[in-house]
Amino acid sequence: MIASKKGALYISSTPCGHSGNDPLYLITIANDDVVIEITNFGATITAIFATDKNGIQKNIVAGYQVIEDYKDNPHYFGCLLGRNTGRIGRAKFELDGEIVFLSGNAGAHHLHGGVEGFNKKTWMIKSFTQEEHEAGVTMEYLSEDGEEGYPGNLWVTVKYTLDHHNRLKIVYDAVTDKSTPVNLSNHSYFNLSGFETPDILGHQLWVNASSYTESDQDSLPTGKILPVSGTAMDFSAPKLIGADIDTVQHEHGYNHNFVLNDYYPQKVRLALTLNDPASGRVLHVYTDRPGVQVYTANDWTGNITGPQGYPYHKHSAIALETQAFPDSPNHPGFPDTILRPGQRLITETIYEFTTA
Repeated sequence: MIASKKGALYISSTPCGHSGNDPLYLITIANDDVVIEITNFGATITAIFATDKNGIQKNIVAGYQVIEDYKDNPHYFGCLLGRNTGRIGRAKFELDGEIVFLSGNAGAHHLHGGVEGFNKKTWMIKSFTQEEHEAGVTMEYLSEDGEEGYPGNLWVTVKYTLDHHNRLKIVYDAVTDKSTPVNLSNHSYFNLSGFETPDILGHQLWVNASSYTESDQDSLPTGKILPVSGTAMDFSAPKLIGADIDTVQHEHGYNHNFVLNDYYPQKVRLALTLNDPASGRVLHVYTDRPGVQVYTANDWTGNITGPQGYPYHKHSAIALETQAFPDSPNHPGFPDTILRPGQRLITETIYEFTTA
């Protein structure tokens, strides 16, 4: 066990079971206002306790009551997605003149890295960080050549750090020995009321996007990039999530990739703001990624009760997946996700927790 305090920052690691022969740990990173809990199974964020306008902390992310349940996790609560976030159509793509076939785990398609994606892998804890201004943990995983059909060995590290300004930074770092698509993200679901409000329809959302990628009935991009103006996708000014949700086609809710404005590789900018007026909790998301998938838990049925003590029903939370565009390997006009030998992919996303 490691535990240390330095000012208002704290980090600890506690054994919490095994996955096969691999030990699992629950890592806690905290300051005076925010507590983050992470397990090395799936590099998963299991809890985020954030303070409301009255100084009360609540867990604002979806999760399970015990770590063991993350080994199934069909909704991808809090986990790291990879090698590829989102869908790849027909579970195949062309790379350098050859067709690459992937595992199909969403009908005929490939979703979130496949049958045994990064969310179902035990990550090795590489190091802990305890500095004056931040505390965190770094984990690593080797995705071997051919895993889920992907070419090349892919070495991935992820670093989670919390600072005094209530910012949780996630930094992804990857290299490969063969050309392969890489599109990493975190799949935390947020309900800023701490799930005391049974849905997020009364949350306000602003997205720094003037367009989105059109999708079909299978949530696959058609290849068209359309303006949000005049549509249910328009969050260019803060809007209640429930205002237009019933008019969204195909999904009976949002499951769409927004094309973020001001994209330039490795340029971090404010991507979106989520606000719960009742509790006063506010989440700002910053990223250097070109897109963000907004998903409003359209298929939740209430059969899972989270650690907050409330069942998770349809629209009980919202996932905000910073990413490259879905199915990018099959769309030459989308931002390139192919990582090649000699290149290094470093991307970051920041969750900032505040109150209004």
